[in-house]
Amino acid sequence: MSNEDLLGFVTAVSGDAFLKVEESLGDGFVRLKVSEAERRQAKHDIRSVEDIVVELLRNARDAHAGRIFVATTREGDRRTMTFVDDGVGIPAGMHERVFEPRVTSKLETMVMDQWGVHGRGMALFSIRSNASEARIAASEVHKGTALTLLVDSAQLSERADQSTWPIVDREPSGAFKVSRGPHNIIRRVVEFSMEHPGIDVYFGSPAEVVATLHALTRDHVDASDLLFCDDASVLPVWQRPGGVSDAEELTCVAEGLALPISERTAHRILAGELSVLPTVFKHVAVATASGTESAPDIYRDRRGLKIHQTDLAQFRGELEAAFDSIAERYYLHLKCEPKIVVGKDDIRVRFEVEKED
Repeated sequence: MSNEDLLGFVTAVSGDAFLKVEESLGDGFVRLKVSEAERRQAKHDIRSVEDIVVELLRNARDAHAGRIFVATTREGDRRTMTFVDDGVGIPAGMHERVFEPRVTSKLETMVMDQWGVHGRGMALFSIRSNASEARIAASEVHKGTALTLLVDSAQLSERADQSTWPIVDREPSGAFKVSRGPHNIIRRVVEFSMEHPGIDVYFGSPAEVVATLHALTRDHVDASDLLFCDDASVLPVWQRPGGVSDAEELTCVAEGLALPISERTAHRILAGELSVLPTVFKHVAVATASGTESAPDIYRDRRGLKIHQTDLAQFRGELEAAFDSIAERYYLHLKCEPKIVVGKDDIRVRFEVEKED
């Protein structure tokens, strides 16, 4: 079969196959076009949701971030993740181009760490190739970045157990090391934190991350700088939740960072009712020092139902959002956050309410 006949056959078998081939080499061999080779390599680079987490943490590290905030939720087969950092940021004109192959800011450097080579300009391209959606939610030069993505677990797998924190032991040298536990998203975040103790990494639900961003900004930024800030968008990305004046603005700012919260949750954050996340390193260090697991089960009977506190916090926020749908209609207010009691084989929820006069 001639080269021309082979290409004609390939095209007939698959309408777009010809677009993937640069040259027919005969005997069934072809040379792929660079674009197709890159696409296949990108699909290979990312095998799971956990791989995406590692790549985005490394990206933030290479952008000289001192703080990284990871927020994640899952509804059915859809996993949403948002990464916020205080690194060098990305200019507006590059928000789309950074997802193209071989685009990198690391011209002279390439990092080799425990996860392999980083700096080929393929990480974000690989992530977008495997995710249902990946985009820069907010970023400017010297103002950090908020990147969000949506993954369909039917297309890209993740570990079944996403609630259990790994067990961390302290070595004679004083260093911490993950000893056991599922290779889930939390473990990847913990391993990164152990590898880079100089970077403050925070992990939780969107509501917890917004509460933490708000509190840290108020603690670390001069009050006068926030007092005279009429537009939170002029602040570094991670500080924007701390530069708001009311709950409505906080809801809008959080949405702009791909960290959606209800207005009721925003009121609770401004009132200081949501706990601020500790750094992952501190969380693990305290648990290790006390001789407990990094995240003890909320229900001690291991034969019964177990739900991790992060999932409970997310569930509690969803309950509050659902309550909003009837609150205005019946002039009700929650006295406090919904009470969730996890039994051996049931989950009980109680709303303590008060009626407007």
